Amino acid sequence: MDIFLTILGFLFMIFGVLGSFLPILPGPPLSWIGLLLLYLTEAVPNNNSFLVITLVIALIVFALDYIIPALGTKKFGGSKLGMIGTTVGLLVAIFFPILGAFGIVIWPFVGALVGELLNKADSKTAIRAAFGSFLGFLTGTFLKFAVAVVYFGFFMMTVWEFRTAIFAF
Repeated sequence: MDIFLTILGFLFMIFGVLGSFLPILPGPPLSWIGLLLLYLTEAVPNNNSFLVITLVIALIVFALDYIIPALGTKKFGGSKLGMIGTTVGLLVAIFFPILGAFGIVIWPFVGALVGELLNKADSKTAIRAAFGSFLGFLTGTFLKFAVAVVYFGFFMMTVWEFRTAIFAF
């Protein structure tokens, strides 16, 4: 059962890292579930304070993911259409990976710009607001990615530390 929980936890870790970029998946909470599954094994001793602290961090980052882009958009005079455009641009980058790795950066900005142009007549204001939406998106994504990677590191260090007990037959 320990091996099963560890493998399942590892899969949640992978989905957590992917969820840092995919708006459909809640990255840090998925990564936290991976940690929880690891600590539910008989091989790894419970550490309730660690699990509570990492849960609180995951939930704060999850909430901030909705607040940060809105703040970036508001700070630079953007609109909801700019935020929606950013998300549409991200989906375009994921499902139509034109421009390779640069697409994940370029398409959300293009989407925000199109959204702002649909909302405002002034192109200078639209570019500024699109930049705000995009900056908020990048900040939230970086924060989610950082937390997911740190949780993945905790997971791997714990698996390594208790590897003989987890994988004992």
